Amino acid sequence: MIETLKAYLDLIRAHFLPAWPLISCSGLMLAFANYGGFSWELTLKVALMGLLGFEAGFILNDYVDRNRDRLDVENTLTRYWRPFKERPIPSGKISSKNALLLFILLIAVISALIFTLPYPNSLYVFAIMLYSYGIEAFYQVKKRNQSYPIAQLSGRTDFTLFPAAGYLCYGQPDITMLLYMVFLYPWTMAHLGLNDFIDLKNDRARGMKSITVLYGEKGTIYWIIGFTILHLLAGVVFVRELGNIVPYGFLAGFVLLAGSTLYLWKEKSPATGLKVLPLFHVALVTYAISIILDFIY
Repeated sequence: MIETLKAYLDLIRAHFLPAWPLISCSGLMLAFANYGGFSWELTLKVALMGLLGFEAGFILNDYVDRNRDRLDVENTLTRYWRPFKERPIPSGKISSKNALLLFILLIAVISALIFTLPYPNSLYVFAIMLYSYGIEAFYQVKKRNQSYPIAQLSGRTDFTLFPAAGYLCYGQPDITMLLYMVFLYPWTMAHLGLNDFIDLKNDRARGMKSITVLYGEKGTIYWIIGFTILHLLAGVVFVRELGNIVPYGFLAGFVLLAGSTLYLWKEKSPATGLKVLPLFHVALVTYAISIILDFIY
């Protein structure tokens, strides 16, 4: 029983649970600020949808790659992402059938929550959900056979859409939502490159055409730095649309990312990549918290 519980906590990357509601609710708070009003019921609903939505995405990721993940040769990145340091499907602690059933259950719950939203908001968010899981599966399959990073450039749009989904639970498609997406997308690309940089040995063993497999370690560092710069530039534009607290949160995040990329450029090693990866996550959560606090105060 305990081992099974640990396996499911590994499957959903349990120690990252607090981050996902914050990211989704940051979009909702922007919508409240722009369109007026506030609802605790809707906030709790969006937090739950964001939480379950991210977890469903993680399960789908593991399910689609269940056979490739058995080819792993080292577990550095697995130990970071999983609280009990193991991939539960390849280890046999969770069957692929049970993982798929859990994914379907989460999708059913999320869909039920979505359709309690008013029209057309429910339609917007449901379309985002369908797109997100479809592009996630495409990403997992496409990166097995490609000459250019098509999978990466298209696949990480799913992450970009999570705060947009939170926004559209109350608001309408507008410039604020677009700027949030443009701001977040380069972060997802830099973050993906960093994960690939750390996980190079496994991606080679799995036959995955990751950023580092395609462009080498030096090319991946250029990828990370380039997209981080684009992220910072987009942030300067985005922050002009926001309130008085947000610039401080964004500045803190920018400092973390700038320091991380400079350190990675200097050291140029997967071990360094693993050290700076948490700083990328802290920066993202800092953005989300600053947006939420800006609405509160």
